[in-house]
Amino acid sequence: MSQSLRIVFAGTPDFAARHLAALLSSEHDVIAVYTQPDRPAGRGKKLTASPVKNIALEHDIPVYQPENFKSDEAKQQLADLNADIMIVVAYGLLLPEGVLNTPRLGCINVHGSILPRWRGAAPIQRSIWAGDAETGVTIMQMDVGLDTGDMLETATTPIESDDTSASMYEKLAELGPKALIHCLGNIAEGNIEPVKQDDELANYAKKLSKEEAKIDWNSEAAFIERCIRAFTPWPVSYFSAADNNIKVWKARVEPAQGDQQPGTILQADKTGIYIAAAKDTLVLEQIQVPGKKAMSVQDVLNARRDWFEVGSQLS
Repeated sequence: MSQSLRIVFAGTPDFAARHLAALLSSEHDVIAVYTQPDRPAGRGKKLTASPVKNIALEHDIPVYQPENFKSDEAKQQLADLNADIMIVVAYGLLLPEGVLNTPRLGCINVHGSILPRWRGAAPIQRSIWAGDAETGVTIMQMDVGLDTGDMLETATTPIESDDTSASMYEKLAELGPKALIHCLGNIAEGNIEPVKQDDELANYAKKLSKEEAKIDWNSEAAFIERCIRAFTPWPVSYFSAADNNIKVWKARVEPAQGDQQPGTILQADKTGIYIAAAKDTLVLEQIQVPGKKAMSVQDVLNARRDWFEVGSQLS
């Protein structure tokens, strides 16, 4: 059994909460939790605690919620905890160099990609968007750069042809805690060999935007289909038909049907809505019209067939 570490955990969303739960079931001692301040959420805009805060309170762990770490008070508060290590998972606040060096063993981060590929804000989504065959998690020693620290452990998982960002999030939320616990065991035993990242292999996972989710029919069908999966559950790919924005939740790629202008509706029936792309055909299977939930194409066509006339041009 490895030595128990005194851990400060910093994280905010459900992904982070899964890692905190794993730590609480390990031999290590979580002595404090940092999470973002309560934020307005829901229709009533009621102040809501983060998933990480909720778990910490259930286990009577002290919770700290600074707006940032600029003040001497916030820095001293962390120093007074006398932690061996700080674990950062989707915290959402920048940590200055002084904070990174405060715990005895510094700060480590769980990042949702195989670094140095996909540094930045949206690694899960960009791995699908780019057509990567696999992704994973990297446990790294944090430094002042953006996801540039030495790698302590990696774990990989395939990206299947039907994976969405939602399903990959679930996969990594299982993979990450296991890799973290294993890595902490090696750290506690002094059995860790940090590996420097090759900056020449690095790329940046730019944050998603609603504007990017608009389908460009001048792209290849395979790329559009990957975007649909990458942008599920947010911001959700969409196009315009009959002056309405139609969200696309599921589609498939089929060979081209002749030489039609991209964006042309080629066929619309219970098997799907077939749309010409720059290469091949995109077949819509599940879509969402304004004011309704996501439905099969057949159900939408039963009520809105006039929006999807064969030969019409989508924008």
